[in-house]
Amino acid sequence: MGRVAGSYGVRGWIRVERPTQALADCGKWWIGGQAYPVEETKAHSGALLAKLAGIGSREAALELKGSEVAVQREALPEPEQGKYYLTDLVGLEVVNQQGQVLGVVKRMFTNSAQDVMEVVGDRERLLPWVPAIVKRVDLEKKQIDVEWEADW
Repeated sequence: MGRVAGSYGVRGWIRVERPTQALADCGKWWIGGQAYPVEETKAHSGALLAKLAGIGSREAALELKGSEVAVQREALPEPEQGKYYLTDLVGLEVVNQQGQVLGVVKRMFTNSAQDVMEVVGDRERLLPWVPAIVKRVDLEKKQIDVEWEADW
């Protein structure tokens, strides 16, 4: 849901990059395998500032730098029609327009330009998550239809 980019101020606030509104609305975050109740959040210059219970100093906040911020799936609201949480896509079968199975989504990640699917089948493929490539997602069938040739 985001990554701790560093501290903010001297009272233990952390700065999270790549945040979502859903992250800001969750009352408990998981960082480094530990749960932290969220006391307060504020949007600031494209990042999210957060005060977490148990983190009271700049030094304690800096210890979390570089860590991924996660929340329990049940704490998130249902996504809007046509929107998906990246975690919900992991494990789905990826099929091209010719009906060939390219593999299964191993993980989703974000590069500086867009989200990317890592698909593992007969070989590993990295497919950009863009409308020109991703044609349909069917969570019930556990399938993603893509415009991608098997030999690409």
